[in-house]
Amino acid sequence: MRRRIQVLACLALAALATACSQANPQEPTATSGAAATGLAHVHGLGVDPADGTLYAASHYGLFTVPEGGKAERVGDRMQDTMGFTVVGPNHFLGSGHPDPRDAGKVPHLGLIESTDAGKSWRSVSLEGVADFHSLEAKHGAVYGYDSQTGQLAVTSDQRNWDRRGQVAMADFAVSPTSSDILLAATEQGLARSTDGGRTFTPLHGAPVLQLVDWPSEASIVGVAPDGAVNVSADGGASWIRPGQVPGKPTALATNGPAGVFVATTTAIHSSTDGGRTFTQRHALN
Repeated sequence: MRRRIQVLACLALAALATACSQANPQEPTATSGAAATGLAHVHGLGVDPADGTLYAASHYGLFTVPEGGKAERVGDRMQDTMGFTVVGPNHFLGSGHPDPRDAGKVPHLGLIESTDAGKSWRSVSLEGVADFHSLEAKHGAVYGYDSQTGQLAVTSDQRNWDRRGQVAMADFAVSPTSSDILLAATEQGLARSTDGGRTFTPLHGAPVLQLVDWPSEASIVGVAPDGAVNVSADGGASWIRPGQVPGKPTALATNGPAGVFVATTTAIHSSTDGGRTFTQRHALN
């Protein structure tokens, strides 16, 4: 299931400093031409239920990442896709910054949508205003963490947004069984909200995580800044550390009861045993 440019998000976890210092895609660098030819700087991951394809949202566009195959950019768009989430079959939401070839376009995409598995995108709302670094679609609503304001925002129609709590977070997850319960990955550890993200309180005993996903009522999966995988089987009451991902994590997605995908600064890794062991799925440029 994420992407840090604005200062508030950078403060959330020191481990995000590298991502925060990435050059704006609107300003070409000496390496941007080479990097743009392949997959690099992954901000989000998601599996399309239409066919099980793994997608990686990156600094240089959206890519498919087949097992044992070559990562391929979807279409020719090289927008910096920061927040990214799969809503349903061939249906994605995203945010970030425009393709550097789109001269004069506003720097923040707001909420964008694709209904053809990323081949094309349309602007939905908050263009030029919001830069969502984390997005989730659950319970008939879209939740987004806006790096420009440091606020969690929620919408039921994808156009009118309710601005809620202002908490420096690296990532968040929404309970699959309640629209009011969320977890936020903060510098002090996980924080919990029971009022839809309006307020958060520390979740005592929880680990410090950089990324978090909540695939089922009892199961929560997170990755610490050092790559340690943390898993809770009781909704966050207790945690174990079953495995380790090599490198600095940048994106996380779960798939089914035991599938875990983690992107780092150097590769995308996959696990089929709930995060105990990982294999490298794709090396990054």
